[in-house]
Amino acid sequence: MSNNTAADIRRQVERFLPKVLKPSRYIGSEWNVMKKDWAETDVQMVFAFPDVYEVGMSHLGTRILYHLVNSFPEFLCERVFTPWVDMEKELRDREIPLYALESFKPIKDFDVVGFTLQYEMSFTNILNMLDLAGIPMRTEERGPDDPWVIAGGPCAYNPEPLVGFIDFFLIGESEEQLPEVLRLVGEQKKNPVSRKEFLRKVAQVQGVYVPEFYHITYKEDGRIEKIEAEEGFPALVEKAIVPDLDQAYYPTNPVVPYLEIVHDRMMLEVMRGCSRGCRFCQAGMIYRPVRERSPETLLRQTEELVRATGYDQIALTSLSTGDYSCIQPVIHGILEKHGEEGVGVSLPSLRVDSFDVELAETVQKARKSGMTFAPEAGSQRLRDVINKGVEEQNLLEAAEAAFKKGWSTIKLYFMVGLPTETQEDIDGIVDLAKKVANLGTKLGRRNITVTISTSVFVPKSHTPFQWEPQEAGSSVELKQRYLREKLRDRRLKYNYHDMSTSYLEAVFAKGDRKLAQLLEWAVKHGCRFDGWSDQFKEDVWMEGFKELGIDPHFYANRAIDYDDVLPWEHIGSGVSKQFLIEEHHRALQAAKTIDCRHNDCTGCGVCPSRGVQIELKG
Repeated sequence: MSNNTAADIRRQVERFLPKVLKPSRYIGSEWNVMKKDWAETDVQMVFAFPDVYEVGMSHLGTRILYHLVNSFPEFLCERVFTPWVDMEKELRDREIPLYALESFKPIKDFDVVGFTLQYEMSFTNILNMLDLAGIPMRTEERGPDDPWVIAGGPCAYNPEPLVGFIDFFLIGESEEQLPEVLRLVGEQKKNPVSRKEFLRKVAQVQGVYVPEFYHITYKEDGRIEKIEAEEGFPALVEKAIVPDLDQAYYPTNPVVPYLEIVHDRMMLEVMRGCSRGCRFCQAGMIYRPVRERSPETLLRQTEELVRATGYDQIALTSLSTGDYSCIQPVIHGILEKHGEEGVGVSLPSLRVDSFDVELAETVQKARKSGMTFAPEAGSQRLRDVINKGVEEQNLLEAAEAAFKKGWSTIKLYFMVGLPTETQEDIDGIVDLAKKVANLGTKLGRRNITVTISTSVFVPKSHTPFQWEPQEAGSSVELKQRYLREKLRDRRLKYNYHDMSTSYLEAVFAKGDRKLAQLLEWAVKHGCRFDGWSDQFKEDVWMEGFKELGIDPHFYANRAIDYDDVLPWEHIGSGVSKQFLIEEHHRALQAAKTIDCRHNDCTGCGVCPSRGVQIELKG
């Protein structure tokens, strides 16, 4: 145990908390929090979210795993988030280690520290949190008294830049995998074996990737020659998957924060996976196949959530909620039962081609907030390249229906820098935005606002565009300037994503183990919260690349050949490489691929390889 006791830490923290921004981020004790007795549990885990409290508490995976682990009498799970820079300074100045919210115990005292990897730009926060906790950053420097540092989440599908810091990764859906891992940790505490022996055991769990059993050799030009698994370990670590969502654990008594968080409402996960097949979308590939929850399950969960939280808003979440086959009966069921109690339903951004204005009106009866659509590209040709099966007509019809029903604010999401993009595609964004605004004016709507947001395309692992380079920053910035100029109209508002963070994101999204030294260097030189524009230190990163002799263009801006060995070649999403190659070919021909939920199988390989099936309840 560390010298700082929980009582000591709590006493010290309470003294200076009034001095920091949003002190309730750091005190725990919220409604529905779980405080278990350490003496009565075998394994203690802390769930670590590498961003501030408001972001972490809005994340559904955090809620599910926190309550799941605590549902086992033999396990305990607490939470920790990245302290904001003012809090970090107070902790460092007073030599107080990073602590968990429930018990105020130092993170170092737990058996397992589990990070979730949602976004590449939070990687520095992971290392910084380990440092604040007094846990050695490097795996080889940890001893038997240090916790196991593990990680999962979408960025674990290319875990290589974090190899050397994380003991092992959980690939896929953790509901069944994580309890199995914790049981092995419990055995290890009772009958310890060597570190290597323990890692051998844990590597037998479905979807657990232990990097030290995989060896990488490089060619002279920096590309990978081969990735070799030691004997007894799979060449391909296949993701864990939950076959039946109706049987899966779902918490209906989530922690209710004191301060406003990003998504401050109840969440209902209606389905997992998306079979639309947008070629830039990593989530659409790695969460396959589509599995839905039945309306009965969802209505029962709603009832329990309403009773346990006091929220008056419930969000139906998934990658594409408008595609959920029982969306109508579920919304009507919720409003019929709880509408009179003032409970409203919210839907995340709806697909233009599955948009139903009656449905939108049902859920937004009380307040006509903005309507959000994501055409992604400005021309039909480019929408076909990315397999976004949306036509201009769909968008204009949806906008018209929304204006007629009283909406006056519409948000449109696009990407710039997509493969094969031309000037015509950029002009298409301007053209579409103006058509939508003109439609509103023609229909007599007052105070129309059409917000156009463009993000920068970042090629991601396990997608048909994983072989594509990211467009050079200077040319993306020209496009952003051009759009800013062309979208000058009092009805239009233009927001765009900063190129320098998107560039770094591409480096890490496509990176290999050689980037670990860069991460460590950046953290030692003050980089953290890289996803926050006011904290991002572009000059420090560029200096790091130069000092360590790492070429960022090699990762972000290089087109990769099909026969090149990818850094994530040994991590299996269930979707075959052959399918991704075929989809890449189809993209270059602007050929669309159908949605396999209602048509023939497209041959991505996930159902036969993992023995699961698409499960629709409608």
